[in-house]
This record gives sequence, C-alpha cells and structure tokens, in this order.
Amino acid sequence: MTVVHESLAETSDRLVYAAMAVYSLAMLALGAEWAFGSRRFTGATVSERALVGAGAPVATTDAPPPTRDRAERFGRVGLSLATLAFLLHLAGMTCRGLAVERVPWGNMYEFSATSALATMGVYLALTRKYDIRWLGVFVVTPVLLTLGLAVTVLYTDAQQLQPALQSYWLVIHVIAAAVSMGIFTVGAALSVLYLVRERAERLRPGAPSRLPSADAVDRLAYRVHAFVFPLWTFAVIAGAIWAENAWGRYWGWDPKETWAFITWVCYAAYLHARATAGWKGRRAATVALVGYSTILINYFVINLVVTGLHSYAGT
Repeated sequence: MTVVHESLAETSDRLVYAAMAVYSLAMLALGAEWAFGSRRFTGATVSERALVGAGAPVATTDAPPPTRDRAERFGRVGLSLATLAFLLHLAGMTCRGLAVERVPWGNMYEFSATSALATMGVYLALTRKYDIRWLGVFVVTPVLLTLGLAVTVLYTDAQQLQPALQSYWLVIHVIAAAVSMGIFTVGAALSVLYLVRERAERLRPGAPSRLPSADAVDRLAYRVHAFVFPLWTFAVIAGAIWAENAWGRYWGWDPKETWAFITWVCYAAYLHARATAGWKGRRAATVALVGYSTILINYFVINLVVTGLHSYAGT
C-alpha cells in the first residue's frame, strides 16, 4: 500500500471515530428530549403527521400545542448532530474505499460500517417526509453500537480483496444486502416501539405519550418493511447469480445462503399475512422481529462461528 493509500486509510479511521463521538452526542441530546420532553400524543384520537406525511396536519391532543421548550431544542440539536455524524461517517467510508481502490464493504468491518451508514441514511431520509424525530434515539443507539463492535472486534486493516470477492457482483449484491439490513433495523425499531405503545394503550387508554398511536406506528412499520422486501429479494437473487459465477452453481444450501432464504421467508410471511389474513398489531410485529432475529443470526453466528463457503466474510 502506498503512502497516499495509508494516509487515506488512517483518515478513514479518524473520521469513523469522529462520527462515533458525534453520534454519542446526538444520542444524548435525543435521549434528553425523551427524558424531559412533553407528551404530545394521545391514544386513538391523534391525527398523525408521522404516518401520513409532511403535508398532513400535525398531531393534536386536548392539551395546548407543545411549546419550543428546552427539550425540543435538545431534539433539534440531536437531529442536527446525527446529520453531522452521518456526513462524517460517509466521508470515512469514502476514504476507506479510496484507500483500497474498491467499494468499502469487502469484509465484516466494512460491511458493518456500511450497514450502520445505511441505517442512519434511511432514518434521515424518512425525517424529510415524516415527523419521526421521536424515533431518532432508537436508531442512533444501534448505529453507535454497530460501529463500536466494528472498530473493536471486527476491525480489519485496509487491504485488497480475496479472489472470491473480486467481482462486480460485490458492488451489486453486498450493497443491496447492506442497505436492506439498515432498513430492516429501522423496521425492527418501529416494531419494538409498536409493542411498547400498544401495551401502554391497553393499560392506560388515552394517556399522553411521546409516541404516536400504536396503529400509526404499526402502519409506518409496515410501509418500511414493504419497501425493503423487494430490495432484499433482489439481494438474494444477485447472490445466487454471483454464486453461479464464482462456484458454478446458483444455490448450494451453504449456511449463509440458507439463512438469507429463511429471512426472506419470514418477511414474505409477514407481508402475506398482512395482505391476505389481515394480520396487524402484535402478531405482525412478532413475525417482523422473528425475521430480524434471523438477520442477526446470519450476521453474527453464521459469519463468525459456522464454517462454509462464505467463511471469508468474517475476515
């Protein structure tokens, strides 16, 4: 590696650490808004801008409109810091790619950092259309944890790819999988928050909350999952085509392939049940979280513990 490439690799590492520091501040600010902010949503009486979009009326309750108090300023600062951290994160991954002269998702460290970047990018994109700042702390926290794991446990020096990965399908298949993981993470956060909100509504109907109504959170979770499912389908198909190019067969029931298919089946069942059987609410959220658990198994257990044709992914 040349001096220039080494310098870019070091710059990438510094930018990722800087992003982590700013993500930490964003998490604290968004958490402060949650801790000290007013409860502006009520149960089923809310007309949620968070669900319908930017052109819809803002959620209303019997209480006066919330003032721009200190907690709201914390929230706005937190969102600004999250945006700054995202830009630092993006710059860090760009420098990593320039350092190795390839796309920066060729090993688990790079894939983890890219997935975290996609997660934050999806959230920030959604905030442009929906009033979902309330989701921020539940997105920034897993992003920060993922980066912490990446730089402490999964870190790999900038280097060239193994021969099996030297293919244009790396660009197509892996970025589709990384972005899908990011969107699935947002969907999982929404599913967990739905379960929390639904339980609160059952125990204390009509009580104010910092979350929109359970129905609104459930429908937003459905939209996120419905959007990402075709992308995950494409990632699985692209992986099969790459497998044929690399190993001479489209499918061999390798552990990673098998768990990718299990994930696909779980989310297909989720969408099918909602579309045909009218499943929503707790049952749908549970299926979605089962699907996300298969992603985590594939990511951690299959990559790091199980031996297979994809074992190089753990390096």
